[in-house]
Amino acid sequence: MQPHKKNSLKQFFCAAAVAALLGQTLLAELKPGEMFPELTTFKLEGKLPDELKGKVVIVDFWASWCGPCKESFPVLNELKKKYADRGLVIIAVNVDEERADMETFLKANPATFTVVRDAGQKLVPKTGIKTMPSAFVLDGEGKVRFAHAGFHGDKTKKQYEEQIEALLKK
Repeated sequence: MQPHKKNSLKQFFCAAAVAALLGQTLLAELKPGEMFPELTTFKLEGKLPDELKGKVVIVDFWASWCGPCKESFPVLNELKKKYADRGLVIIAVNVDEERADMETFLKANPATFTVVRDAGQKLVPKTGIKTMPSAFVLDGEGKVRFAHAGFHGDKTKKQYEEQIEALLKK
């Protein structure tokens, strides 16, 4: 891969962050109440869960170069362990341009949940995320109920738990 292309995703997120600070929008941000795009239409690398209907789903976008992503993986593992038998599914979507970067990250930060890679980099523009990691919490119909930009340790963990509990009660 050419050196200028390797950093294109990093540059995109930097540009999006600057635009956000200036009050501008580069992408149409996916908002609570909207349907999440159908994941099977994006030719993601890896195996998606067979059935998501009726499940509470966290779709987490991450990259190997993202420091907070390293902190979020243990929390996502813990959430899966705590709630999977009640209907929680976690899908982590990697946005690295190089598969090897993703694999190196996963060796150091194992995931017990589903990991796929958006090799074609088509899903990120459809969701409008502006920072890494970003996550969407979906209800059993596939609607976005909550959106998270960044990972803020125990604060984000508590928010996830409250949101999951509320959606599992429905």
